[in-house]
Amino acid sequence: MFLSVVAAIGGILFGYDTAVISGTIGIVTQQFALDTMQQGWYVGCALIGSIAGACFAGVLSDNVGRKKTMLIAAVLFCVCAVGCAAASDFIHLVTFRIIGGLGVGIVSIVSPIYISEVSTAEKRGTLVSLYQLAVTVGFLVAYLVNYAILDIAESTRFSSGFMNNVLVDEYWRGMLGSGAVPAFLFLAIIFFIPESPRWLITKGKADRATKVLSRIYLAEDDMKREYELTRSSISNETKSEWKALLSPGILKAVIIGSAIAILGQFMGVNAVLYYGPEIFGKAGIAGGDALFSQVLVGIVNMVTTVIALLIIDKVGRKQLVYWGVSGMIVSLLMIGVYFAFGETLGLGNGFMLAFFLFYVFCCAISISAVVFVLLSEMYPNSVRGLAMSIAGFALWVGTYLIGQLTPWLLENLTPAGTFFLFAAMCVPYILIMWKAVPETTGKTLEEIEEYWKSGRKLK
Repeated sequence: MFLSVVAAIGGILFGYDTAVISGTIGIVTQQFALDTMQQGWYVGCALIGSIAGACFAGVLSDNVGRKKTMLIAAVLFCVCAVGCAAASDFIHLVTFRIIGGLGVGIVSIVSPIYISEVSTAEKRGTLVSLYQLAVTVGFLVAYLVNYAILDIAESTRFSSGFMNNVLVDEYWRGMLGSGAVPAFLFLAIIFFIPESPRWLITKGKADRATKVLSRIYLAEDDMKREYELTRSSISNETKSEWKALLSPGILKAVIIGSAIAILGQFMGVNAVLYYGPEIFGKAGIAGGDALFSQVLVGIVNMVTTVIALLIIDKVGRKQLVYWGVSGMIVSLLMIGVYFAFGETLGLGNGFMLAFFLFYVFCCAISISAVVFVLLSEMYPNSVRGLAMSIAGFALWVGTYLIGQLTPWLLENLTPAGTFFLFAAMCVPYILIMWKAVPETTGKTLEEIEEYWKSGRKLK
């Protein structure tokens, strides 16, 4: 639990860095006179960094270790937070956002891998879900910080010119810079965790691996069995990483993982997280009320993730997706109806906000809770980092496209058309989960690996 919580702090930084942008879009757009495409670039630039970070995170973690790779991510988060707070112009702001994006991309791959590799099979879903819970905590903290700083900016003047600049006149600096607090915490606490035992076994460091495993599996027989299972799966893998990755069963797993990673981004979740205040503004909810509504989104997101964390190893990954995505389709259609026919039908803002929060609930209990669990457990020990990087690359490409295109979609496709599009994208996702993804609840990583290699169904 301790190891998982420490690794999950990376998720808080992921969530904070992703969500804090929502409170700064309006003032940054005004201060730097951005058009819709530049506004999309301001949001999407960090995702370029995330794509790059996800691309090399797996290979880096396979070579230098999961722990050292998380340390690198923590340093990048620190540089981003301090640099954004001190940025002198838009170019510098974008540059530091890209640096922070690198950290997000790295931690989105390495933290779930680390947690999955220190978890027992029966608790892995719950513990990897801690990472997603941490992401939602990061979202909520970002929304609360944005709301608090906006309140300060609207009601307070300081005697210090620096404080006025950071918290009043250019309050986006305070919003972005406050991420330094969790970043430095993450950097410090990583020194207190060991390296992943599975990574140590792949590198032939048996003594260190058994020492870590003996802290996880208190019964010596359990520890020895886990060690032998992992060592056996690695010794049977004689191909290079890329050749192993291109073998039929593993290639299929990579393609399926990449498909659910990228499709999940076109179902609206990141449009809601990045552009919530702008969407609320188009519904007639503006200013502090829009940010307060976004705080409600963060609360529902976090509380629902706690529920998902408690039930994912009991209900199963696929059942959560079936029910959750079905609810997402209903709520997205209703939000589209509100924007298209709300005035005609006499639908108030409460109708839109209710289905908005219901959408967040359905998303948080299904795809958001499940995706990192599935991706962290789908691939063999020997290629897990590389395969996760490919799936992570697909995820961040989808996230970037949504971050870049949402302002354009809202303006040209209208809010109603945008939400109808998101609803349509839910259909292929649920079909892939039904037909192509096995139920992995309660299975060891080695059993899941054997499924992809042999094609035999998991019992």
